[in-house]
Amino acid sequence: MAPSITEVALNPSPIENGEHKPSTIALEGSTLLADSHPFLTEVPTNVVATPASTILSSPDDHKLGNAITTGSFVGFESDEASSRHVVSIGKLDGIRFMSIFRFKVWWTTHWTGITGSDLEHETQLVVLEKDPVIGRPYVLILPIVEGPFRASLQPGPDHQVDVCVESGSTRVVGSSFRAVLYVDSGGDPFDLVRDAMKVVRAHLGTFRLLDEKDPPRLVDKFGWCTWDAFYLNVHPQGVWQGVEGLVSGGCPPGFVLIDDGWQSICHDDDPITDQEGMNRTAAGEQMPCRLIKFEENYKFRDYKSPKGERSKGMGAFIRDLKNEFKSVEYVYVWHALLGYWGGIRPNVPGLPESKVIEPKLSKGLQMTMEDLAVDKIVNNGVGLVTPELAGEMYEGLHARLESVGIDGVKVDVIHLLEMLCEEYGGRVDLAKQYYKALTESVRKHFKGNGVIASMEHCNDFMLLGTEAISLGRVGDDFWCTDPNGDPNGTFWLQGCHMVHCAYNSLWMGNFIHPDWDMFQSTHPCAEFHAASRAISGGPIYVSDCVGRHNFPLLKKIVLPDGTLLRCQYYALPTRDRLFDDPLHDGKTMLKIWNLNKYTGVIGVFNCQGGGWDRQARANRSASEYSHPVSCLTNPKDVEWSKGKTPISIKGVDIFAVYLLKAKQLKLLKLTEDIEQTLNSFDYELLIISPVKVLPEKLIQFAPIGLVNMLNSGGAVESLALEDEKDSVKVGIRGTGELKAFASEEPKSCKIDGEEVAFDYKDCLITTDVPWNGSNSGMSEIEYLF
Repeated sequence: MAPSITEVALNPSPIENGEHKPSTIALEGSTLLADSHPFLTEVPTNVVATPASTILSSPDDHKLGNAITTGSFVGFESDEASSRHVVSIGKLDGIRFMSIFRFKVWWTTHWTGITGSDLEHETQLVVLEKDPVIGRPYVLILPIVEGPFRASLQPGPDHQVDVCVESGSTRVVGSSFRAVLYVDSGGDPFDLVRDAMKVVRAHLGTFRLLDEKDPPRLVDKFGWCTWDAFYLNVHPQGVWQGVEGLVSGGCPPGFVLIDDGWQSICHDDDPITDQEGMNRTAAGEQMPCRLIKFEENYKFRDYKSPKGERSKGMGAFIRDLKNEFKSVEYVYVWHALLGYWGGIRPNVPGLPESKVIEPKLSKGLQMTMEDLAVDKIVNNGVGLVTPELAGEMYEGLHARLESVGIDGVKVDVIHLLEMLCEEYGGRVDLAKQYYKALTESVRKHFKGNGVIASMEHCNDFMLLGTEAISLGRVGDDFWCTDPNGDPNGTFWLQGCHMVHCAYNSLWMGNFIHPDWDMFQSTHPCAEFHAASRAISGGPIYVSDCVGRHNFPLLKKIVLPDGTLLRCQYYALPTRDRLFDDPLHDGKTMLKIWNLNKYTGVIGVFNCQGGGWDRQARANRSASEYSHPVSCLTNPKDVEWSKGKTPISIKGVDIFAVYLLKAKQLKLLKLTEDIEQTLNSFDYELLIISPVKVLPEKLIQFAPIGLVNMLNSGGAVESLALEDEKDSVKVGIRGTGELKAFASEEPKSCKIDGEEVAFDYKDCLITTDVPWNGSNSGMSEIEYLF
């Protein structure tokens, strides 16, 4: 039966900075317009467009910040109540779009097209490209939640864009929706997405934006994860040896992540003994297992400290580890959202009541890539603790961990609740209860933010689970090799990983600080990964096997005290790459940008060679595209005005651009291009420094940074031009080869007041900076002209 039509009139009252402006999105007849420009046609008569200013009649200024509510919420009416609706919102034809969709149950990635039929199922965000010729702005279409329903986008027939709205439970039905999408437009794609999230935050009140939170301090420390080193065979002696090897090699870790393998687990048909899960170490064998106690398993429980006979167990091990290796400030451990992959085993004394439930994949999830974890979980069911007792589960788990000195947790296998929600009020209500319990426990035991979220790529989590969580994975796992056996996967999967992280951050970075995952420093593409991590702005950690490290590479990332030169923001694709395909069009280079305190940085990566295959419904090699690729880059590729600490380039005429691998300096105007050509899975990093002038002598100067470090510009902590002294003072954190551009050779150079030798060639001053361990690695370099 055809649904009926409802259309809400626009609210004309403008308010800015806490007050609303008229909506730029309008539904006129059967056309959705952005600033009077059509972007969706043949809009069905059941579609509803409601200006945000109507719904947010009393905006909370704290929640909205500087966002302007120029968008509209979109919904629809149906004559029939159902737990799942698929409704067209109009025809998209001939406008390039970028989108983020779930290619696996747990993970999302970038996808592009020009029609509604090009969309993928489980799409979480769509941005339409602007047309400067006719004046059409960028348009954002963002699926959100409404009541107990959650929305996503998917392809419809004849280029239609369909919205899928589902509760996840046949017991939860609805027929009238006003705000399952938020649609807005603007002239800047980054501001458009950011401001839209502020409006949605004010509307829902179920999450906090990253700007309102602080990520855990481990983001500033080099880390080591046990996963690829041991997989499920992790044990205390191995962890000790792993940390010891990194310390002795001059790359002391500041945090250690003990991944899966430390918990007490077993299969349902296993007897509960003191040797929990000892035979479940093959890949995938652990996934049907369930948690049988909150305490650590026998491997860690039986640890005996050399410090005393009565000192044993996980607590003794963590204490000894931190006491012996002073760089280690944080130790995190892994656990699944529901306790373990298979949940909690029922009828186990000391554990909250649970029930084994058979997961049900929605039609959208059935379109995702086949996944070993999903298959194992679906086949064996999940021991779900009733939502009323979720707090008891987290209290038991986290209280134990806190008592033995654990500082935080990596919470994995997050997006499982939507498959288990039939009896629990649907996906939204079940998620709310679990995320509330997790948030309360993290605030109680791990300082409110001691979490790394993982396998969480879905709008349910972003919109409902990020009240406190502020750090999360933004890409699929780092795969050393292709799990499906493609020998080329050692290479093309690395490009996929990089693209996942870069483009997902445009969406997820509004909720959580992006974590680009671990990598191995001995991998064939290790330097490719290291370069991206160095400018990602997120934590950097490796999963090297014990005794197998590429220390020359690691020392391009890690300072002698185990800290990092971390960017001030999180890396994002450059504006000119948002609507292109850097994986399998054979011509597009991935370009990402970020900001340091005084410099910008552009990373250029040739990722071509494989990615999502619509027909196979899987990631596949596309070796025909794996060849040298060229691109143009200029200083304007850096979004200088973004982030918490934007860099003013007002009045800047020239930028000093240093190509790190090529070891070349270029002087460029803001829009002046240089061309880069890279082989497959190669990279270049461009440090871009605005040139300043000493007015008296008209000497041009720009710091480059420590060029022995991948994020060279991150070493520059302060910059002061003192015209009356004809000097420039630069605060540097780190050690190594410091370079700076100067139009004239300085008369002298001093480090912490002591005159030192320097080299001046081709307008570059080069100085060796020693490690100043007495001042947290900080040194003051003064150039006298």
